Amino acid sequence: MKKKKKLKKIFGSSERPRLAIFRSACHVYAQIIDDIAGKTLASASSLKMKNGGGIEAAKKVGKEIAEKAISKGIKTVVFDRGGFQYVGRVKNMADAAREGGLVF
Repeated sequence: MKKKKKLKKIFGSSERPRLAIFRSACHVYAQIIDDIAGKTLASASSLKMKNGGGIEAAKKVGKEIAEKAISKGIKTVVFDRGGFQYVGRVKNMADAAREGGLVF
């Protein structure tokens, strides 16, 4: 219930899309989504990386999603951690995206 309440408030537009992240037991994923148009503008994941979805993979995914976003002219995003705690892989992915040039 609490998770749904928090997620209702997070909404991405064409001016400021949503950076949604997901972490599974083995991998990490990131998408930049325009909720008004209902389209994914950019995505990155750790599926093709050898060492799975650890902290180093999360950093690489964060940098990759930032590069893709900036190449499409997106600099500011709304961060959606998907109900996951802001520690470990989630924090490292967000920090790497900030280092890559995204503002949230």
